[in-house]
Amino acid sequence: MALPAGTKDRGWAVKCTSRTRRKLIDRTMKAAAGVAVLIGIGVLAWVLSVVFVRGASALSWSFFTKLPAPPGAPGGGLGNAMLGTLLISAGATLLGVPAGIMAGVYLAEYGAGTRFGGFVNFMVNVMMGIPSIIAGLFIYALLVVSVGHFSGYAGAMALAFLMMPVVARTTADMMALVPDQLRESALALGAPRWRVIVQIVFRAARAGLLTGVLLAVARVSGETAPLLFTALNSPYWPRSLAGPTANLTVTIFNDAMSPYANWQRAAWGASLVITLGVLTISLLTRFILRRRA
Repeated sequence: MALPAGTKDRGWAVKCTSRTRRKLIDRTMKAAAGVAVLIGIGVLAWVLSVVFVRGASALSWSFFTKLPAPPGAPGGGLGNAMLGTLLISAGATLLGVPAGIMAGVYLAEYGAGTRFGGFVNFMVNVMMGIPSIIAGLFIYALLVVSVGHFSGYAGAMALAFLMMPVVARTTADMMALVPDQLRESALALGAPRWRVIVQIVFRAARAGLLTGVLLAVARVSGETAPLLFTALNSPYWPRSLAGPTANLTVTIFNDAMSPYANWQRAAWGASLVITLGVLTISLLTRFILRRRA
């Protein structure tokens, strides 16, 4: 049956209009995405430039080696806060990383497909989204109130509480990428399950496991709220974590809100130190992932 005159022309016009509309929408979305990326990069560059410009003037040898100066007095440093931050972060790593790795091993190797494994997986996801101040309040009620004073140990526990789900999720995801053929081959040779996990799966996923640890450290390195409720702060050198412990984030919070110009300047310097630390960890993580790829 012959088509009416002009039908082909109308069909061709509809196709051209539809193709033009799709191209217009595609270009509009690309332009919007590009503008959003530029805005994000611009804001990030603005923040980093302000931190670098204002913080660089505060950096000196005494800034890293001396105690804070009295209110209104010139000089001084934040050596105690840097040392306290390292000690608290090391304690959090010792507490949170092993627990997180064990939880990730269970999710990937033992709990996959089970009801309890699904519950653990759900709880890990929930813990990853818990605000840091909630973790601080929890450890405050659990340790600080029961002991009767603030301590660096409580601060390390609060940060470990935040690190554990990050390590657990990364461990589970990285171990899930290891081919099952490696496990089956080792099991077929008579190796016990734990030896297969430690000597085969861990070796195959070691880059991803290390990446998870670094991401967890970067996650907690700039947290202030948990330490306000646990470690608090101190103007002295940390000789142990049994009492209030100096740390950079709470020091920044206190100094930035003070009316003294030298303390505000020190807060910018501490902000720059934390920024450089997180940037170094992020670059190291990308380097490890690139080598793994």
